[in-house]
Amino acid sequence: MLVVGAGEVRTRPAEPWNIPRGVCVAVAMADPTSAAVGAPARPAAPAPAPAPGPAAADVPPAEAPPEAIPTAYVEPEPVDRAPRLAHLPVTFFAVVMGVAGMSLAWLRASALLGAPVAVGHVLFWLAMALYLVVLGAYAAKAVRHREAVRSELHHPVRLAFVPTSTIALLLLATAGQEIVPGLARGLWWGGAVGQLAMTLYVVSAWISRSTFGTQHVNPAWFIPVVGLMVVPLAGVRYGPLDLVSFFFSVGMLFWLGMLPMVLSRLFVHEHPMPHQLLPTLAVLIAPPAVGFLSWLKLHGGELDIPARMLFDVAVFFALLFVTQVGRLRRIPFFLSWWAYSFPLAALSVATTVMAAEVGGVGLVAGAWTLLAAVSGLVVMLLARTSAAVARGRICVPE
Repeated sequence: MLVVGAGEVRTRPAEPWNIPRGVCVAVAMADPTSAAVGAPARPAAPAPAPAPGPAAADVPPAEAPPEAIPTAYVEPEPVDRAPRLAHLPVTFFAVVMGVAGMSLAWLRASALLGAPVAVGHVLFWLAMALYLVVLGAYAAKAVRHREAVRSELHHPVRLAFVPTSTIALLLLATAGQEIVPGLARGLWWGGAVGQLAMTLYVVSAWISRSTFGTQHVNPAWFIPVVGLMVVPLAGVRYGPLDLVSFFFSVGMLFWLGMLPMVLSRLFVHEHPMPHQLLPTLAVLIAPPAVGFLSWLKLHGGELDIPARMLFDVAVFFALLFVTQVGRLRRIPFFLSWWAYSFPLAALSVATTVMAAEVGGVGLVAGAWTLLAAVSGLVVMLLARTSAAVARGRICVPE
């Protein structure tokens, strides 16, 4: 502690009082032996008797020392003053995935269940607008804050969310096939090429970086795999069959290979997942649900045994997810809540297709129920996200 007083500067141990950080505290002291703040005052010692000596008139008066006001200063903690743009997370593209998935659900329900087609069109254009906003913001981040982008590309958790940027393009291409076919073709090619590049980058990072451990494994690691299986949804119309089959085959292989690893991470609680990542449990639904839809596309809509197996697995993971809803409801709002949206939208589309193929009151009722649930969920997430942005709780350091 730096003490200033009585015309001198010297260092002495900190006093035992609590000093708020970043606050300048002035404490008046008569001399260095004064009591600590809050201690009981000691009685003043009696004045000593005057020693014999020359008369007072012969002694010049002593100059009174200036009043000592020592000052203690504690350095404030470093504050992250980087602009909010530097903290824009790549997971914002999951918002586009959710809205685009909801658009797909309504478009398919309009064709098979008689739902209003206008709702799907409005949601498609909303998803397009959101994509342009998020893409523009993240591009600005890449230009102004390259280190922040590089940090996300090396982050053991956020890395898996990087392909959401290209998956969003693929979903927009799928939803826009009947709305803007020409634009959808361009979106599909951009999304397919980008998804392949993103998947190669992510998988290569998992292999080569020794900093990644089993404690980092979580269901979000399926996101690149899901992106590969999304390609055939519009790829059967826009791309060569061999290329589309390539994407689907690689996606299925990695899903089946990674599934035991992710389930082991969930079953063994040596390193429990943080609360922010618990919503990614819903991602377990996405690979079999999207795989079911892509399988049908590649096989001319034939509802065979592999297709039924994929649908049944998706339903099981959905039921498993329902058992966790009580725990998930206690989690504060994070942007990772958007992980609920696309998997449930994919299951809604799969159930609608299954209801149209098989029929039955149960499947039809389930399709309508899921469509309503996904719609309410996305509306709620949009409202919560907008409120969080307005209050400055998003795009902040974590």
